[in-house]
Amino acid sequence: MVLGMSLATFTLLHVVISLIAIVTGLIAMVGLLKSRPMPGWTGIFLLTTILTSVTGFFFPVDKLLPSHVIGIISLVLLAIACLALYGRGLAGSWRWIYVVTAMTSLYLNIFVLIIQSFLKVPPLHALAPSVPPSEPPFAIVQGIVLVLFVAATFLAVRKFRPLQGGLA
Repeated sequence: MVLGMSLATFTLLHVVISLIAIVTGLIAMVGLLKSRPMPGWTGIFLLTTILTSVTGFFFPVDKLLPSHVIGIISLVLLAIACLALYGRGLAGSWRWIYVVTAMTSLYLNIFVLIIQSFLKVPPLHALAPSVPPSEPPFAIVQGIVLVLFVAATFLAVRKFRPLQGGLA
């Protein structure tokens, strides 16, 4: 039992929150690339990404795992992103700080999605059966996603120019 739920139910809740975070994050990313503030999508992205990281710590384990390290890094990045957006209104350098921290948080969520996909989806697991996955197909997918995120983050830093006062 985790928070009064069976482990299966809690896992499903965690996965649903994670998928919502990824979808809303991708929508918010498009907004950054088009310099179109999307406060609703952005707020949902930030909240669900925070919840994804927090709920990840409730799984019963007896030692610190790489997923916990990713969760800690993500929460630090999200705290900075929220400060930049809501506390500093994206003024001055807080604009690019927000873009980099938000995009990196989204990338980390997708990084974990790819790992979990190779672990849980049979055709993908057959391509990379080690735990954690480390075979070339897994590395190629992660590499492509990393390159795409670096490029998208670079473009978003250059293009995102919100109206004065942040996302309003």
